[in-house]
Amino acid sequence: MRFRWVILFFLLLPAAVMAQGGFITGNVTNAETKNAIPGASVFLSNSSFGTSTTESGKYVLNGVRPGQYTLTVTLLGYEDYASTILVGREPLKLDIALKPKPLMLKEVVISSAADWKKNYEAFRKDFIGTDENAKNCVVTNPHVLNLAFNRTKQTLEANSDEFLVVDNKALGYRVKFLLKDFQSDHLANVIAYGGERLFEELPGSAAQKKKWHQKREEAYYGSAMHFFRSLYTNKLTEDGFVMYHLTRQLNPNRPPEDVIRQKAKMFYERRMKDSLDYWNSLATLSKYYKESLSKIPVMPYEVYQTTDKSGIFAFKPLNYLYVVYTKKRDEVYNKDLYRPLDMPNYEVSVVTMFDPGYSLFDMNGIIISQPPLLEGAWAKSRLSDLLPVDYVPDVK
Repeated sequence: MRFRWVILFFLLLPAAVMAQGGFITGNVTNAETKNAIPGASVFLSNSSFGTSTTESGKYVLNGVRPGQYTLTVTLLGYEDYASTILVGREPLKLDIALKPKPLMLKEVVISSAADWKKNYEAFRKDFIGTDENAKNCVVTNPHVLNLAFNRTKQTLEANSDEFLVVDNKALGYRVKFLLKDFQSDHLANVIAYGGERLFEELPGSAAQKKKWHQKREEAYYGSAMHFFRSLYTNKLTEDGFVMYHLTRQLNPNRPPEDVIRQKAKMFYERRMKDSLDYWNSLATLSKYYKESLSKIPVMPYEVYQTTDKSGIFAFKPLNYLYVVYTKKRDEVYNKDLYRPLDMPNYEVSVVTMFDPGYSLFDMNGIIISQPPLLEGAWAKSRLSDLLPVDYVPDVK
């Protein structure tokens, strides 16, 4: 049975600290003793900018691409520090005091080796992906993960106290992820996670780097990052994006997804084949019916506007926004993704907004608050396809 997955992803963003430059420096100290802290990891989350503090507690990040970032500082034995900064033209000096973390006993979840392995494989599929790039991703320290599966709610939860390290040998990055929380809801078909990550270049030969460069370009073009950068620079048409308004109604003949999954699970456990076949047949029905696209493309000014913060933009489309990328094809059938019969099999993504009906994104093309619900091509993106937010493609 084929399931439709949608993704919610978010960064943990505290109150913003304004900056105006690509140069960030400061000192990291112990909040109680005021002594310098050497060896602390200092990085801009979701980017390739990172370093460690010196013996005197100093750190320097330079050459930073303008945009909004989460400045993160972490060291075992201390509370993690995170603060949102907006990088522009002027340098920023930010001294950071880390609070020692009190020793706390965690609740121990006892599970067999077989259960842990089963949970880990499910986590890897939902978090890293199943595409060709995912097959070339190696998790170097899987046992830093705390995994728990709730059989009643059918949810898999995960987090880690240390960096989860993934070598993406398809794109040439080592991704270090501080996974604060991860949840895969098997009934609602929603994956959500939050945390901070750092991208580091993997060593490789010239031939390997050439392949990585090509793979990175493939991952970038048509992505959500590409779309939002094209949106605020008014290059959607040039870059191959077209937007339409999609109208859709729920299929009255198809029960809600969680009901279908619960019934199918119950009749499977009771070995009631006829009832199981019936509910499985309902699962094959499309979630929507009477869907249609407006014939007139949506203009950029209809869905985004500037804000009072330099480099921050508001994304305010009407539900549902249908985004077509005309420079890539998608031949994989998705029963819940509407395609007009006269439209070629271009890559398509559907964006659904939540309250308050808008999202904020920055100059790097990254959603920084109120993430929308994604379906289609963008919803299939996992860690195996992620690029640092400071990634700059070739000019074409």
